[in-house]
Amino acid sequence: MNRITKLFNIKYPIIQGGMIWNSGYKLASAVSNAGGLGLIGAGSMYPDVLREHIQKCKKAADRSFGVNIPMLYPNIEEIMNIVVEEDVKIVFTSAGNPKTWTSFLKEKGITVVHVVSSSVFALKAQEAGVDAIVAEGFEAGGHNGRDETTTLTLIPMVKEKIQIPIIAAGGIATGRGMLAAMVLGADGVQVGSRFAASIESSAHNNFKQTIVNIKEGDTQLTLKELAPVRLVKNKFYNDVQALYEKCPSKEDLIELLGRARAKKGMFEGDLEEGELEIGQIAGLIHEILPVEQIVQEMIADFKAAREEKATFEF
Repeated sequence: MNRITKLFNIKYPIIQGGMIWNSGYKLASAVSNAGGLGLIGAGSMYPDVLREHIQKCKKAADRSFGVNIPMLYPNIEEIMNIVVEEDVKIVFTSAGNPKTWTSFLKEKGITVVHVVSSSVFALKAQEAGVDAIVAEGFEAGGHNGRDETTTLTLIPMVKEKIQIPIIAAGGIATGRGMLAAMVLGADGVQVGSRFAASIESSAHNNFKQTIVNIKEGDTQLTLKELAPVRLVKNKFYNDVQALYEKCPSKEDLIELLGRARAKKGMFEGDLEEGELEIGQIAGLIHEILPVEQIVQEMIADFKAAREEKATFEF
């Protein structure tokens, strides 16, 4: 047992990413039942839909689970009240100031974790009173930090500055990656892309197949003027790059992005016009597997790598 398994009362220090359009109750409950911590991704759910997923997850999960809430959510107050009303015990917050909601949640007895992309924001989160932080590196899929700090450098820099538990995210899909992150100072890992390509993920099968077909270099961070996001290089991505050649204004980019691009790509399976968010580690994902098998393979890989390196000498 370490600080993360103790904090969440879980078997393995593996946290599932709260990915929009991927992280419904089926994925969250499967990860929790496999010994990790599953998260329902509230960012792509209307309030009534989130309530339904929480209620279903309570019935399906034998262990702890949580809800991931981007604080840019337009109905944020209603969402926060729902997690309190439904007696959710763990909330991960992101995309906003942790001071805004941490006290409110902790007063209700909720464990709070905040996602950061730098040691500066990690310190602010610690000062705000969160119980742990997710330090997410540049390799991660979806919305990302502006500093482009990689996981390899971010984790030890955050470790140097804070005392609360650290969960490493970005570029972790194997047990060896998990071991590396923990050697650098993390207490656990958050895994997104690997679980997006699982049987239980709520993503469209077209998107899952795209993940397993991705090769090195097939994703890119873009749209920094709006919010940096790592995307698969599809037609929509190419349209964005073509627009950049014309020196677009922020308004031009917003117009091209339009509405519901992520839903169109990841949930509805439009591989041309949709926004396909996935991490660089997708190049190491070759099969769509059940969550239980993914977790067990990660743990076996972790143990094998740890034993292998224990015998290494200079």
